[in-house]
Order: sequence, then C-alpha cells, then structure tokens
Amino acid sequence: MFEGTFTALLTPFRSGGVDETALRQLVELQVEAGVDGVVPCGSTGESATLSHDEHRRVVEIVVAAAAGRVQVVAGTGSNNTAEAVELTRHAKQAGADGALLISPYYNKPTQEGIVAHYTEIARQTAFPLIVYNIPGRTASNILPATMLRLADTEHIVAAKEACGDIAQISETIALCGPDFSVVSGDDALALALIAVGGQGVISTTSNVAPRQMVELVRSARGGDLERARSIHQQLGPLFDVLFCETNPIPVKAAVSMLGLCDEEIRLPMTRLTDPNRERLRLVLKEQGIL
Repeated sequence: MFEGTFTALLTPFRSGGVDETALRQLVELQVEAGVDGVVPCGSTGESATLSHDEHRRVVEIVVAAAAGRVQVVAGTGSNNTAEAVELTRHAKQAGADGALLISPYYNKPTQEGIVAHYTEIARQTAFPLIVYNIPGRTASNILPATMLRLADTEHIVAAKEACGDIAQISETIALCGPDFSVVSGDDALALALIAVGGQGVISTTSNVAPRQMVELVRSARGGDLERARSIHQQLGPLFDVLFCETNPIPVKAAVSMLGLCDEEIRLPMTRLTDPNRERLRLVLKEQGIL
C-alpha cells in the first residue's frame, strides 16, 4: 500500500507558531517533484514539541494541500497508547491515507508490550498503520519475529525500518513477505534496503532533493541498479551533512537556505552550529541545490 518515496515533512515555524503558508508551499513543491507521499508530524516535523492542536492542524493542512495527488501518512505515534489512538483517529477523520507510529519510547516495553500497543491501536482505529522501528530514539528494537506478528495483524500494513542493521531488515522482509511493505527510515540505506526486497523510503533528504530521491528509488525498484548507485553516490555528501547534528536541525537549516521557510526550531533543539552551517552550504552548492 505504501511504496516509493515519501517525504518526512519538516514543520515550518514563524514567530512561535506554525507557518501555515510555508507548510502549504512545501507540500506543493513535493507534489511537483513527483514524490509518492508526504509524512507530516514525524520526527523531522518536530512532533515532540507540537501541541495537540498544532499536531491536528498540521495534518489537516497537509491533507488539504495534497488534495489527493499524493498519499498522506500522518505521524500519530506516542508512548501513551490511548494518546496514539486519539491522534490516529483524528488523522483518519482528517482524510489521511494512513498513520506512522513510532514504537513507544522511554517506556521500553517488552516485545509483547510492543505487539499489544500496535494491536490495540489497529483494533480501535481500523486504519492503515505503518510501524516505525528506530531503536536510537526509542531504546527498544522491534525484532523480526515481532514484526511478523504485527504484519499478521489486520490494518498493520507496513514498517519504516531505521534499526541500521541490514541483516535484521533483510530477515524482517523475508519473514513478512511481499504483501507487507518495508521502507527505509535511513536515507543512506535506502538503496541497500531496496536491494534486499524493501519497497521505498520515508526520507528527510527529499525535503531538499526530492527529485533525486524519487529517481534513486524508482531506478532501484525498476532494476536499474547502476543508475541507482550513481545517484546514491552523488547524494552521499548530502546524506552525511543532513545528519551531522540531530535531525531535523540540519534539514531545517537547509530548507531555510533555500528560502522556503524560516530556520526557527523549537527547544530543546537548537540552530545548526556555524561550522556545520558552512559545511551544509558548501554541500548544497556542490549538489546544485543552492
């Protein structure tokens, strides 16, 4: 159901609030670039510092701006199962196509607890769900056998994998089968993940280089690995610099350099440091983006 290139949208701010005009423009640029979908209110979208009202409003704006031209998968994850249910229900009511839910962070549930968390959300919402595995942010890892149990659950249709372990991801893909979409949550591993049977990427980099990411993924999925490798290698410095500090600090700076929104970012995130700012500017120029 969810395949190809999805952009993990950043949330533009101005004077302390959500910049709704800039957000609509960002969606329009993604649609024009040919992405398959957009993902508001994820980690890149600073969901952790959005109020519930802001969260709902961002989803509503993105759904309206996309206007059915690309899929919208709303970030609705929480370490509070009841809260995740509430946010997911809103995404469904707002007209999103699905929801992306990070594995519960801080609580560190057992594998059984992870299954129970997602199963309860699926039961209460009856909405297409993507499981997001990113141990670096959650302090827990969704193992392949656990992912198989989730894949066998009605309404759980895909996984975003950012565990960083291609062997584990390959095992997950093999266990869950072709009807369960596994996409990369790590831009630098998108090509490798597709090569072992994955079906796309939810990308931070596509905020600034959407056409390149679309071409990389389409080439890889279409069997043109030579072209995909060439694009991957070309984008290597950009992958690197966009994660030189915690996401979304560098990508928000990059989008600001392109004049698409302010660099305003919410504490505890801080603006990109000066040395990395100059490095980012140089890479964007070398890539022909700036």
